[in-house]
Parts: sequence; C-alpha cells; structure tokens
Amino acid sequence: MQTKKNNIQILNSKFQIFVFGILFFFIGISSNAQCAMCRAALSGESNIKKAEAVNDGIVFLMVIPYLLVSIIGVLIYRMYKSKNKAE
Repeated sequence: MQTKKNNIQILNSKFQIFVFGILFFFIGISSNAQCAMCRAALSGESNIKKAEAVNDGIVFLMVIPYLLVSIIGVLIYRMYKSKNKAE
C-alpha cells in the first residue's frame, strides 16, 4: 500500500515539474499586441518609443490576472494537500 502511494507522489511531482517547465518556457515569449485604436494612433516613424511604451503597459496589465489566478491556484493546492495529509 505504501509503495503505491509513493508511486503516485512521484508521478505527481514529475507532472508538476513538467507543467512548470512548460510555463517557464512560455514566459520568455515576447508579446507585441495592441488594440486597433492604439495601433492606429501610434503608427508612424515618430511614435516608435510611445508604441513600445504602450506595448509594455499592455503586458504589465496582462500580468495581474495571471498572477491572481496562480496565487489562488497555489492556495487551493495547499488546502487540498493539507486536507489529504490529515486523512
């Protein structure tokens, strides 16, 4: 019975390492998205710095929801893990 539980824990940790490896890979991908209005307002040779600043702002605004979801996911995982230890 104990070896079966250890095997499940090993598989679980390997899966977690795999998922974090995939997520770590995608963190480095650069995102250069803009809405249509921002793109039209910032197009042209003279607005290159402003366009880069808008792109950076979009990326920073996009980080907050992902950060909140990941924090909630970690909290749920810890609650689930502590609940299983009590059993």
